[in-house]
Parts: sequence; C-alpha cells; structure tokens
Amino acid sequence: MASMMQPQIILLKEGTDTSQGRAQVVSNINACTAVADTVRTTLGPCGMDKLILDDKGGTTISNDGATIMRLLDIIHPAAKILVDIAKSQDSEVGDGTTTVVLLAAEFLKEAKPYIEDGVHPHSLIRSYRTAGHLAIEKVKELATSIEGKSLEEKKSLLAKCAATTLSSKLIGGEKEFFASMVVDAVLAISNDDRLNLLGIKKVPGGTMRDSFLVNGVAFKKTFSYAGFEQQPKKFLSPKILLLNIELELKSEKENAEIRLSDPLQYQSIVDAEWNIIYDKLDKCVKSGAKIVLSRLAIGDLATQYFADRDIFCAGRVTEEDLQRVAAATGGTVQTSVNNVIDEVLGSCEVFEERQVGNERFNIFSGCPSGQTATIVLRGGADQFIEEAERSLHDAIMIVRRALKNSTVVPGGGAIDMEVSKYLRQHARTIAGKSQFFVNSFAKALEVIPRQLCDNAGFDATDVLNKLRQKHASGEGANYGVDINTGGIADSFANFVWEPSVVKINAINAATEAACLILSVDETVKNPKSESAQGDAAASAMGGRGGGAMRGRGGRGMRRR
Repeated sequence: MASMMQPQIILLKEGTDTSQGRAQVVSNINACTAVADTVRTTLGPCGMDKLILDDKGGTTISNDGATIMRLLDIIHPAAKILVDIAKSQDSEVGDGTTTVVLLAAEFLKEAKPYIEDGVHPHSLIRSYRTAGHLAIEKVKELATSIEGKSLEEKKSLLAKCAATTLSSKLIGGEKEFFASMVVDAVLAISNDDRLNLLGIKKVPGGTMRDSFLVNGVAFKKTFSYAGFEQQPKKFLSPKILLLNIELELKSEKENAEIRLSDPLQYQSIVDAEWNIIYDKLDKCVKSGAKIVLSRLAIGDLATQYFADRDIFCAGRVTEEDLQRVAAATGGTVQTSVNNVIDEVLGSCEVFEERQVGNERFNIFSGCPSGQTATIVLRGGADQFIEEAERSLHDAIMIVRRALKNSTVVPGGGAIDMEVSKYLRQHARTIAGKSQFFVNSFAKALEVIPRQLCDNAGFDATDVLNKLRQKHASGEGANYGVDINTGGIADSFANFVWEPSVVKINAINAATEAACLILSVDETVKNPKSESAQGDAAASAMGGRGGGAMRGRGGRGMRRR
C-alpha cells in the first residue's frame, strides 16, 4: 500500500501564491475594467478632470489619460498592461490615450460572458485579431487625404485637427487661439523629427491669451553676477559664441599641494592663473561675438570684463536651450576658445532681453535656419500651466502626425460607429461561434460615442439609436455625437477631425492588449525574500565614510 502512495512534489517556495484557470482570466478582466472606470469620465470635450495627490504632497490636475494612468501607481500585474498601452499611444501619436484604455477594457468586458460560459480564450483571440485587422483597413478606406493643398489650406486643416484635440482639454475655451499657435510652431521646425527643438516655457501670471510664440529661441535669464546690468540688452544682427567651458577662476582642489622654496614664487603662480582667464576672455572678444553663452559658469570677473566691452554673456544655460540656440542660429558649441573662426559663430536678426511677468527672457528671433520655436505659456495657478503644457504637447504631436500621414477621419464617435456597422455586416457572413465574437468587438467600439454622451449629460441610448439609424441608411458615415445640442451632426462638416493614425494605433494597441490579457490563465506571486531585502539595505548603507569638514582657503590676488 505504501508503494502505491505518490511522493509529495514541491515546485515553488513556501508562501508562493498561485491562481489559475477561468477564474483568473475573469479576475484580470475585472481589474482592467476597474482601471478604465477611473479614466472613463475624462473622455471628450465635456470630460471631467482628476486631481491626484502624490506621496510627496504634490498635486496634479489632469484629464490626460496617459498622465492619470502613470500617476495611479497601479500594482495589479494585468492592469499594468493598460498603463503600458496608454504610454505607448502617448509616445507614438500623442493623443487618444483615454480612447485606447476604454477600447481595451470594453473588448475585455464583451469577452467576459463567453469566458464564464466556457469558451476557450483562443477562440476569442482569433476572432478579435481578425476583427481588429478589418477595422483598421476600414479606417484607412474612410480616411480623407489633405495632401496636395496649398500652405494656407493645409494650415487651416491642421488647425482643425489641433482644435479637436484641445477641445477636450483644460484650455478648450481658447482652442482656436492655441491651435493656430501650435500649427505655426510645428511648421517652424519643418520636417525635423527632434521634438526638443520646440520649447515650451511656463511663466505664472497673466491670462492664457498673454501666451505668445517666438519664432526662434527664448529662455529664462540665467544666474548672473555683478556687472550683468551694465551689459547691453538688445542687439541687431549679432554674432553668437556658444561655449561649453567655464570662464571663471577655479578654486584649488582640496588635496592640491604646492611646495615653494621661495615665498615670492607664490605670486607668480597667482599671476599665471589670472593670465589664463584673461587670455580666454581676450580670445572671446577677438572672435567678434557680441553674445557669449556657456553651459558652464561665467564668473563675476568675466561678466564685468564683457560688460566693459559691450558684450552680453550668460552662463549656466541648460543643455537643451544651448542646443536649440545652436540649431536656430547655425552656431557650433565650442569646448575651447582657441582658433575661433567665423564659421562656428551663430547669428540672428534680433536679440533682446524682455520682461515676461516676473521673469526676464533672453529672446533670439529672426534666426537663419529657423528650425526652432518656443511657446511662452502664461496662466494663473501652477497646476493649470502644467496641464496646459501637457495639452499643447498632445496638440503638437497630433499636428506632426497629421503632417506626416496626411489623412484625417471624422471625430465625435463617427468613425467608431461606421466601423462598428461594417463589422456587424461582416459578422453575418461568418459561420460558427466567431460571428458572436466579431459582433462583440463591433459593439465594444460603440463605447466611444456612448461615453461622449454620458460625459456631456445626454441620453446615450437615444443618441446611439439615432446614430445607428443614420449610419445604416448609408448616407451618414461622417455623423457623430453633437456635444452642443445633444443630437447628432456631420462631424466632418463641423471640422471635428483627427488624424487617422490616432484611431488606427488605438484600435491596434487595444486589440493586442485585450488578446494578451485573455491569453493569461495563471498568475504566480513569488514571496519576497526578507533576507535579500536586508542584504540590499545593508549594502546601500555600507561604504559611506564620514566626510570631514574642510574650509576653503582665500584666493591670492593678481599683482597689478
């Protein structure tokens, strides 16, 4: 009898939590639905904002799906997939982050009854992938190209796309004002893919309408020493020298040691140090530059030296701003002042220092390459300006994508309803259970117009019935939700447009995320090793010697 007993097999550590089977798939679906419910109310022009308090006491007010998902600090492993697709959508196209989360959750919600009834997840996954491919092809077919238009027409069309994106943001009340600003900024950097050439600077105070666009580079006045106010603050067609070196007297290292046989030799060492800095400054002046910018410090001696010679200087300019000045003015950042030739100097039509609110800005305009732009944002509260910056980032990304892909689709849920109708018709041609699954995919697409109605306070059932009837007639492909009246309207005629790449990317990412979550049938949680944590903490604390307090010696003065 004893020989018949099976030995106990232990595969996992004690305390390991495992859950598997159909219940685990349903649990993952429920977690994703709960996450989507958090951002559901932020969709559309009437979407609500979320106020999120982080562990350091900082507050963020936003209705941007990617921002909210990032700040939620979700720990559920399956729900984290929704955070990833929101980040992916944000980095790829800049907008549609709430849409992609809602679609993924709705696909899962529609699949849940079938999973509970015993349908194998891979049957659903196959049908969802087929439906997703058909939906993307239909969006491409319905898209309208804006290629071949004149510059003015194209600017007008791009502004419509930007306004559609901004309408759901906190700055939606001024969407026309900011839409034209965003289009001008994106066109200024032309075909360059580097988004950091387009800067956004935030200045608290004033109103949104006080915001302005600089066709060039603008950055806040950097830390300055005595003598700065004596420097000229405006130049016409100046030469610009960009440096990555320090122009100040350096303090000796703490372990530096000088041994002298004669005390009089010390003065020659001090004189040599001063001669080095004066030699650098002389070479900067002889280069013919009227503006000297450096990423490192420009000390009080150099500041006064340049002021006496009517040269403007700024030290500790950030790497990003210095690179943008280089790109705009045609200059090259130098790591030495030896042999500075005209080819490495930048130039612009006008340089001026201007007061903006409580800040002073250095503004370079009329730059020869013209491949940079800066938006200076004004507004009341800091949180408001932060959210305005995120909104403008979305609009900038949308305009860039529209420029590259040149096709747009109607917004307001119109494209979703048309694709849903197409999939329902296609489902009737399929034999077997797949017909139900494709129908479920089609029904899930209706979540966008339904949520737009719910967020605006309209009767979603009534509006969706009108939309279904209009799209079924064959003449209402462009009809979507009219947020102003609570009825339906031609979204294309009302200029509610969005780049087709936003919808294509959203459907693709949401379908892949839903299929991935449906394919997981077991979760294993390994117990945390307390000893490993203890060792990590000990190694982090180890090796830190107490630093002795050291005083700084005085500096010798140059002998005159």
